[in-house]
Amino acid sequence: MKIEQAWQSNWSWTVLLLPFSLLYYLIVQLRRLCFKNGLLKIVDSAVPVVVVGNISAGGNGKTPVVLWLAQLLLDNGYKPAVVSRGYGGQGAKYPLVVSDSVSATHCGDEPKLIARRLAIPVVVDPNRANAVAHAVSLGADVVISDDGMQHYRMARAIELAVVDGQRRHGNGWLLPSGPLREPQSRLDSVFAVICNGSGPRHDEFSMRLEPHQHWCPVAPSKQPLCSADLANKKLLAVAGIGNPQRFFDTVAGLDIQADTLPLNDHAAITQTMIDQWQSHYDLVLMTEKDVVKCSELNADKCYYLPVDARIDSRLAQQILTKLNTLNGVDDGV
Repeated sequence: MKIEQAWQSNWSWTVLLLPFSLLYYLIVQLRRLCFKNGLLKIVDSAVPVVVVGNISAGGNGKTPVVLWLAQLLLDNGYKPAVVSRGYGGQGAKYPLVVSDSVSATHCGDEPKLIARRLAIPVVVDPNRANAVAHAVSLGADVVISDDGMQHYRMARAIELAVVDGQRRHGNGWLLPSGPLREPQSRLDSVFAVICNGSGPRHDEFSMRLEPHQHWCPVAPSKQPLCSADLANKKLLAVAGIGNPQRFFDTVAGLDIQADTLPLNDHAAITQTMIDQWQSHYDLVLMTEKDVVKCSELNADKCYYLPVDARIDSRLAQQILTKLNTLNGVDDGV
């Protein structure tokens, strides 16, 4: 996390890594050129693929966008599926279809969250092109890739780039001296840029995260709580996401006073950690992404707050129009 903080400064010790960033830039550009000229093969898909990704390291809010997009497609008669690399997962065999019996340890926290939220196929495979083919075999007529903008072997029809409105692109340098996986000019080629949070630019679509009304319990025997139920309790807010401060700001915005504990993105959560938290606090508040890692743990004092993405409605119209055009359907949306 120290390097992520350094990435937000124009001048920090990461300037010493600029020679490695130059090498990284040359590799990125050479790789893109090889795919563009056919030296490396792009695997075509029988159905449109929509990539939800970013050009910077760390979480920018992609998963809420994936959920929003999947629901939009369902509401308009499509049969979507989601594919993911399954970061942090340790599946014994791929492709892996996420189900109730598959733990987050095997499939990764984000695929597990998506599968819990929506009754659609979620396929995990480090080779996303293989995951797409398997999703199509399951009946999907459009595939959403959770991340994968840099996975050029996978063909795509639409790219949606998500930008964190608070952190933007940090110092603007490429890895490892900065957070960028690709130059900012890469955004010129995407279908749309979605700004998560404040400060969308004129060519970006605005997005905000809207929390649900109730805190949901991890333990099924417990009842949901409203924010007023948390008054006068000793609370700990835990977040193992790309930008933990966003969750802490949400908690504070609900007039909830809590100690905060940021974890690394995708950090494992163990029973020992849960026991320690629960022994010192009345309740532990967590993100939905972290909770999927606790389903098999004794977490009676742990609650989470689901959030939904609210995105400029113009983008929904443009996506549906593009997909209808690709499928040879008159635009009636």
